[in-house]
Amino acid sequence: METTHYISSDLLSIDMINEIVFQGKQLALSEEAIVNIEKCRKYLDDKMKSNNDPIYGINTGFGSLCNVKISNENLSKLQENLVKSHACGTGEEVPHEIVKIMLLLKIQSLSYGHSGVQLVTVQRLIDFYNNDIFPVIYTQGSLGASGDLAPLAHLSLPLLGEGEVYLDGFRQPSSKVLAKFGWEPIVLQSKEGLALLNGTQFMSAYGVYCLIKAEKISYLADVISAVSLEGFDGRIEPFTDLIHLVRPHKGQVQTAERMRDLLEDSEIIAQPKVHVQDPYSFRCIPQVHGASKDTIDYVKKVFRTEINSVTDNPNIFVGEDLIISGGNFHGQPLALALDFLGIALSELGSISERRTYQLISGLRGLPAFLVNDPGLNSGFMIPQYTAASIASQNKQLATPASIDSIVSSNGQEDHVSMGANAATKTLRIVENVERILGIELLNGSQALEFRRPLQSSEFIESFVKSYREEVSFVSEDRILHYDIEKSVAFLNSFQIEMED
Repeated sequence: METTHYISSDLLSIDMINEIVFQGKQLALSEEAIVNIEKCRKYLDDKMKSNNDPIYGINTGFGSLCNVKISNENLSKLQENLVKSHACGTGEEVPHEIVKIMLLLKIQSLSYGHSGVQLVTVQRLIDFYNNDIFPVIYTQGSLGASGDLAPLAHLSLPLLGEGEVYLDGFRQPSSKVLAKFGWEPIVLQSKEGLALLNGTQFMSAYGVYCLIKAEKISYLADVISAVSLEGFDGRIEPFTDLIHLVRPHKGQVQTAERMRDLLEDSEIIAQPKVHVQDPYSFRCIPQVHGASKDTIDYVKKVFRTEINSVTDNPNIFVGEDLIISGGNFHGQPLALALDFLGIALSELGSISERRTYQLISGLRGLPAFLVNDPGLNSGFMIPQYTAASIASQNKQLATPASIDSIVSSNGQEDHVSMGANAATKTLRIVENVERILGIELLNGSQALEFRRPLQSSEFIESFVKSYREEVSFVSEDRILHYDIEKSVAFLNSFQIEMED
């Protein structure tokens, strides 16, 4: 396997980012990227020497101060002031995995040669990435419209020797880390601060991370629902291909096919059934899980475009001799997609909780609350409460952020996407769904034991056997918090191949 990824104009995919970031690849600039960056910077330097006209963000103030002309001798100070003044983040710290994706995406966006940054600036961001130096960034502060201004300001502060970073697990002043590596602070040139702060890399990094997680959640939702179906003594007929070929939504067809594969050669699914139909939470797995799959595919397309784009402002077009102020920093495409993803994942949690409820209800020969001697033992009564509370919270979190807008910057920025809020709450939904699925697996695997000596399919038996190495059968009441935590950890450790 290649140990270095070269930044170039080649298209990045979600799968590639997963591989680059989570398989520990180093970054380096390709010759193409170096030429593009240096060519654009030289063009901008030459332009500033020969041009006295105001150019937004380069020799003017920012936002509603865009009409304030700045003298050439103060252009570097202007950019430094921008980074410092915009570092207004608050709230929780952004997880390091997402900070690392932010670094990669910012480097990629700056490499196309439309942003006017210095080569040394991009190289220093690569140094941060390669040495696992993670700027301290906060989750609150971005409106997702003028770019992710506050989060990206905190990402950029360490370039100046300001702010704080994590290195080797310790939070420390950036100046100390720069001194340790023998690096001088970057002196920002014209436009560089704006190029660093304008952009959608906070929203994009959250979206990429959530999509990586969503792909696995979607797969595990199918597997765990198959375990639960077996524990509930469900029917195979709802997964027959003929049903889905007459309503051929892609995700629905895929889910039904996967369920048939997961249940192949199961003794439990093949045994005669007394009941004629299953509840919707089992019977409609292809329709519900499939709709979420289709949503994930749509959101991946949106983010695939975004992570291969230039999203700062103004944009520099060397060949056309143009510097154009536009709105590529506006996060509306991402805000809508993130809201959609949050809704789709919330639904995977909602239907999962309903299957858990069915499993503990004392139906189909299962003991009430899936435990021997119910009454003396409460068994799995309260994990369902927990799943229900989390599913309900997800419904609240799934309220779209993108339908909101607040005027800012004295009316200059009069419509914003709120995509950053969509991003952070979508991650909370992701984490919540992992917990709900962990609780369903706890219940489904318990119910499966009451079908013995019948065996499920080879795959399901292998999956449950691996799970049993972490969480044993519950024969009498014990503290189930630990089992839930182990269940979630088991799902997080599970590896799948992503599809792009």
